[in-house]
Parts: sequence; C-alpha cells; structure tokens
Amino acid sequence: MLRVGLTGGIGSGKSAVARRLEGHGALIVDADRISREVVEPGTSGLEEIVAEFGEDVLTEEGRLDRPKLGGIVFSDTAKLAKLNAIVHPRVGARTEELMKGASAEAVVVYDVPLLVENDLGGLYDVVVVVDVPEEEQVARVVHNRGMDPDQVRARIRAQATRERRRAAADIVIDNSGTPEDLDTRVAEVWQQLRTRA
Repeated sequence: MLRVGLTGGIGSGKSAVARRLEGHGALIVDADRISREVVEPGTSGLEEIVAEFGEDVLTEEGRLDRPKLGGIVFSDTAKLAKLNAIVHPRVGARTEELMKGASAEAVVVYDVPLLVENDLGGLYDVVVVVDVPEEEQVARVVHNRGMDPDQVRARIRAQATRERRRAAADIVIDNSGTPEDLDTRVAEVWQQLRTRA
C-alpha cells in the first residue's frame, strides 16, 4: 500500500485533484469529511467543542455552526490549537480504521488540509501539494464560497505559507491553469504514484 498525503491551502483545488485521483483508482480518505463526521450531534467531539467554546457555536438544530466557530478560531492561534486538540485525534483514529480496509496494492490518498501545519508528512510515503498563487486562492474562495476576501486572507495566514508547503512536497501540482491542464498533470502524477506503489 502506498500512503499519499495530499494537501494544499484553502482554494488551491485540492478537492478537484482528489476527485481526479479517485477517478484513476486511488482510495480517497477525506479528512474534511471525517472532521465533520467526528463532530456530528451526539458525538463526544461536539460535546467537547461546546464545553470549550460555548453553546453559541451550535445552530438552532444543535449542529456545529462551522462558519461561526471558524470566525472564532481562525483569528486566535490559542483557540485554534484548542479546537485542533479536540478534533485531530478523533480524525486520526477514524482514518486508521478506514486505511485498515485497503488492499496491499492500493494507492491510498489522504486528503488533509493541515498536513504541513501539523507536521504530518512523516506519516506518508509521498506528500503531494496542490499549489496556486495566493491571489488566485482568494479569488476562488470569494467566488465559490461567497466569503469575504479579508476572511479568506485570515484563513490563509492561519495556514502554512506557500513556501513551507512546497518545501514539504515530494510532488507539486500547479493548479493555476485550466481544468484540462489539471487533468494532464494529475494523470502524470498518477503514473508516478503507481510506479512507486
């Protein structure tokens, strides 16, 4: 089994790369999806978040209000660290469960936004970084998610720098071109990963 850590900053197109790799045959383990799963209503993760940040971070339906919590933690590194200490161990445990089900020949791609920030590169055989210039990140997130540009920049500042992310990469995928350019580059990367596997 080849364990691949896939990362990139907000708005880099990491999810688009993950979908393309899945289309080639990779098994995708999506940390964002798992991080939502471990804070669903009724979980110990959500209980701990409410104990730490208060009832204000819940919607009327009792679910986690992710934008509200994001507004609290992305401008305060101490609060972000507290949130990470609650969520990350649960995500790690769930990920290991999923990976145990993979075949020996599988290319398992772990889609993790904060791989570099949490110094997780050593857990993977290969680290793939999806990279775009910062202004492209801002433009994409404003367009796709309707976020305020200053909020996007605050999230970018809370993440690893572009330079640090690129330095941690075994493979960099430049996603500043067209969707067709990305198709071509991902196909090349898939061949490299199959060779390594």
